[in-house]
Formats: sequence, structure tokens, C-alpha cells
Amino acid sequence: MTKLKVGIIGCGNIFPMHAQSVKQLENAELVAVCDSKEERAKEKAATYNCRYYTDYLELFDKEELDVIHICLPHYLHAPVAIEAAKRKIHILTEKPMAIAYEDALEMVNTAKANNVTLGVIFQNRYNPGSQLIKKMLESGELGAIKAGKLTVTWDRSDDYYLKSDWKGTWEKEGGGVIIDQAIHTMDLMRWFVDSEIKYIDATISNRAHEIIEVEDAAEGVIAYKNGVVTAFHAINYYSYDAPVEIELHCENGIAKMVADRASVKLVDGREFIAENNPAETFVYDSGVKSYWGVSHIKQINNFYNALQNGMEPEITGEEALKTQKMICAIYQSGKEKQRVTFQ
Repeated sequence: MTKLKVGIIGCGNIFPMHAQSVKQLENAELVAVCDSKEERAKEKAATYNCRYYTDYLELFDKEELDVIHICLPHYLHAPVAIEAAKRKIHILTEKPMAIAYEDALEMVNTAKANNVTLGVIFQNRYNPGSQLIKKMLESGELGAIKAGKLTVTWDRSDDYYLKSDWKGTWEKEGGGVIIDQAIHTMDLMRWFVDSEIKYIDATISNRAHEIIEVEDAAEGVIAYKNGVVTAFHAINYYSYDAPVEIELHCENGIAKMVADRASVKLVDGREFIAENNPAETFVYDSGVKSYWGVSHIKQINNFYNALQNGMEPEITGEEALKTQKMICAIYQSGKEKQRVTFQ
């Protein structure tokens, strides 16, 4: 089978998760990278033995790409993805899809109009713990979900924000703890509940940062049309990156996730555990953060296999659009200080 020709735009923090995954997989070849900072692009190109560019339009003009990975600041996801779609290049973008829901919707529609595949990175769905809980919900073994809650308490200091010219701004990041840190956990909860949202009632505020515009605290309720009500609490002014927690109270038991480890305790006394198995886990090199998990390679491989077999990837643009709509509604509710009801 012919290898997919892959390019990566954006050589910043998350770049190694994509580049190392592509390098490891046998069904693709990294042919070029792109970054507006030439030294950074040049360095990554030397490391991965590929060509480099400082302008993504030049990259698109000069390379015959099958797939482009977008690892850029949030505000650039939509314009780059839309341009790639118009050029018939398949797209795998980091979360969030975009800042505005309308831009994310345009990404989906442009990809569809040009018959290209759009995927969005939500790699934590592929963690063994997430897979266990989803499997036991789908099989009916856990029974219906009664309620759920999630907690994200991480540390993003002022120094963290000072290192970037786009983070901490509404215009370029699109938000704070929700759109950047808690979005993965929020996506998992929505995926577990697997129902359309009825309403969102949320508060957002900046409580502990001096130099950012966006929220560092958010809490609220997400009610679903199947009757499930879930609560969320997220801050990024804690003293360290505490393990993320999710709990689902179900008819037949309780499912819990702490970081990547899941435990399911059923009322009949049985207990199931799932966590990352070192023997089955791809080990990323230095320069990656532990909270990114180990599952980028699993999602990227699923995306490539789908392309080569004429199928849809598991996390499509349409699927990610549901999470985008949820995130945007949290901000709408928080800013307007009122409940947002879904039609």
C-alpha cells in the first residue's frame, strides 16, 4: 500500500506527538514541516529528515500532500483547514476545531464539499480506561447513567502565559481553562453520555491570574436530552496538574476515571480496571507532557487507516463539532450569565 504523504504545520509544543507518531507508523511518511519561525522549522526538518517551509501556502503549492496535521494556535485552525480542504488535502487538526462554532461548521462543510476527510484530535478517547467505560456503557452492563461529574484542577501560571503571544486572549486562544485544558475531559463526558444536549448553565471567571483576559475557572451543569445531568468544575490556578477525575453514577454501578486509570464497580460485586499497559504503549521521546497521554498515535493510525480503506475515521469533523458546540455554549452561558437551551 502506498504511504500517505504527510505535512505538519506548527512546530511548537504539541508537534512531537504528531511527528513521532508519523515516524513510527508504516502507512505514512512525513515529507515536510512548516512553522513561521524559520529556525524552529529548520531544526525539526533536520530531526525528521524532511523539507521545511515558513509559509503554509508555499507548502501547499510545492508539496503533493495527502494529509496535513494542524498544530497551530487556535485562531489559525479554521483558515488553514479550510484552505487545505479547498486543495483536496485531508486534514487532522489539534483541538479545538476553531474558536467560533460558525468557523468549525465551515470547516466541516468545506471538507464535505471537496470530498476530503476532516479529523480532530481527541486522543484520550483511545486510552484503555476510556475504552473500558465506553464498552461497558454500550453493552448495557453498567445500565443507564443517572448522573456524572468531572473535575480538572491544573496549574497554568502567569509565566506559562507570558511564553506565548496568543494564549490568554479571547481573540487568539478563544478562552482559557475550558477550551484549552478541560476540553478533553468535557469531550469524554459527552462521548460517554452519548445524547444530545438539552441545556448548559455555566459560570466563568478569572480569579487568580493578573495578565490574561480569559477564564481560569469554570463550573456548571450540562443536561442531556436523555435525562442525564452532569456537573463540571475546572480551574487552572492549582499548585500542580492534579489527575483529572470523571465519575458516572449508573444503574448497575459506578465508573470512575482518575487520570488514565479507570475502575468500574458493579452492584453485583464485580470490579474492572483498565490503565495504560507499558508493553502496549508507544513511548514518546523527551519534550512531551505526561498529561497529553499516550494515545495520539492510536488516533492518527485510525485516521490513516480510514483514508487508505475509504472509510470514515472514528472521530470525524461532524463528531468533533458536537463538542465544539458544547464548549461555545459554555462560554455563551458564562458571558451572558444565563442558561443556554439547545433546540
